[in-house]
Amino acid sequence: MLSPDITLLAHNYVRPEVQAAADFVGDSLELARLARDRVETAYLVVAGVDFMAETAAILNPDKIVIHPEPCSRCAMALRLTAEDVLAARADYPDAAVVAYVNTSAAVKAVSDICCTSANAVEVVNSLAEETVLFVPDRNLAAYAAARTDKEVIPVPATGCCPVHHALTVDEIRAARALYPGAEVMVHPETSPAVQAEADFIGSTSGMIRQAIRTRAETVIVGTEIGLIPRLERVAPGRRFVPASPHLVCADMKMITLELIEQAIARRGPVVTVPEPIASRARQALERMLAVSGP
Repeated sequence: MLSPDITLLAHNYVRPEVQAAADFVGDSLELARLARDRVETAYLVVAGVDFMAETAAILNPDKIVIHPEPCSRCAMALRLTAEDVLAARADYPDAAVVAYVNTSAAVKAVSDICCTSANAVEVVNSLAEETVLFVPDRNLAAYAAARTDKEVIPVPATGCCPVHHALTVDEIRAARALYPGAEVMVHPETSPAVQAEADFIGSTSGMIRQAIRTRAETVIVGTEIGLIPRLERVAPGRRFVPASPHLVCADMKMITLELIEQAIARRGPVVTVPEPIASRARQALERMLAVSGP
């Protein structure tokens, strides 16, 4: 399916068959690093939602980045604008702005540094400022706030991932009742109440590492169901069950093999990020990558 001049990057939440066809599969931090450091082809095809393709284009200005389905967009990222961030900056002029990668390029461009769910705590703790405006996920902000001495203020106060935030304490407890002795792991985009029920909280890459090292025979997975096939591949002796049947991101599932094949054939749609937004957003992303190490 792929051409020699194309590299296919896929997020852990896209369809299993898309992950199987990809050159690289990972979480947002892993894909950001891969896009910047390990891709040599002229074209990058990003199987994920819109901000992931934007991030690849920002970090690789000499590459041609293709997003097979422009309508595949992050609902959380859509809830915040650059103007919202600037207004919050005016209210807290001494605060640093940490932008979750689940944001538009325009939001990243008016932020000081980016983060992912894998490195949010590390990024917040790296800052000299004592007050941090964390955009746009209040649940990840709460997770970071609990692990730092800094004041972490979520912007907007209601921002969240609708898929992860919908997971409930009752669903976690019901899953535990069905699978006695199972380990529960959840994503930090879930609510603090759900996180309090978990045995492990982590990004998708963190969950993959935990799946390999845990001694539990059954693991209840509190994140988008697209991760489960990968967990089954890396830890084939264990059973992985979704914490809820509703943990499905419809936008991630928009990316199909057929759309990828069509995008490769026509070398588009191409993702472009205008200057000076791209250069300012790149600074925030590069600062994140420097904090996170190689």
